[in-house]
Amino acid sequence: MLSTFWQVWVTVIVLGSIIGCGLLIQYTSRGQRKQETDQTTGHDYDGIQELDNPLPRWWVLMFWGTIVFAVAYLGVYGLGNFKGILTVEVDGEQVSWSSENQWKAEVQAFDKDIAPLYAEYSAVPVEQLIANEDALQSGQRLFKSNCSVCHGTNAKGALGFPNLTDEDWLYGGSPEAIKHTLTYGRKGIMPAWAASLGEQGTLDMVQYVRSLSGLSHDEAAAKNAVPQYQAFCLACHGADGKGNQMLGAPNLTDDVWLYGGSSKQIEFTLRHGRNGNMPAHLEILGNNAEAKIHLLATYVYSLSNEAPAQQ
Repeated sequence: MLSTFWQVWVTVIVLGSIIGCGLLIQYTSRGQRKQETDQTTGHDYDGIQELDNPLPRWWVLMFWGTIVFAVAYLGVYGLGNFKGILTVEVDGEQVSWSSENQWKAEVQAFDKDIAPLYAEYSAVPVEQLIANEDALQSGQRLFKSNCSVCHGTNAKGALGFPNLTDEDWLYGGSPEAIKHTLTYGRKGIMPAWAASLGEQGTLDMVQYVRSLSGLSHDEAAAKNAVPQYQAFCLACHGADGKGNQMLGAPNLTDDVWLYGGSSKQIEFTLRHGRNGNMPAHLEILGNNAEAKIHLLATYVYSLSNEAPAQQ
């Protein structure tokens, strides 16, 4: 709804323009000759003289027609907070037309038409649905609209955003795990350990973490960090450093690094912690959200799994 000021502002400008156009036509028509003549206005443009004749009547009527159209348009669509006579169906009720209501009506009509197809897709398990090219294309479009801003259009992720095309999963890569992530979101928390580890302890832990994945490291410093790892890190990352998908704790023994595996990047993670947030998409996706999540999960699952062989 417009405020009173803007309501008056818009109304005065629109109605003033229409009325002004009408007055301008009347004013200019009064000073014109009624009959055609050979007299000129005295203007000469490169030898072309302008005759002092009235505008053709059809031309004047066309100007009046635009004014009539403008008034009719306002009556149908409204002006500012004043509603017109046109209505659209939103949520099963007829409401006054507005650009927002028109958009809602079109979205609801589309959702109603697409619902049977969504139901058909939802009845097929993700492991089988990845063989359906049409379903994958629908899932890809949903991905590009809702997920690519973080994970990239190629789904390979970026610093702090997981690569969805490999086989490394923080919370599991099964269809059920993916759908749970999409539906409810995830919140990954790596606490800051600088205060607990101390300055030297933090530097030693960097070397130990690098040693877990076979990166170059200082053997003595890594050995010094073993007791601290067991005290502070074992609960989430496990004794072998392979992580815990129940907690979203990453595997420290592979070559996949969400925030980078350089000494500086690991040190930053240990000192300051990390907070990852994957938003829940159940409400973000709007109507038919569960079916859309099923298609999204199918597309994401297909990125690291092959479609079953056709019989």
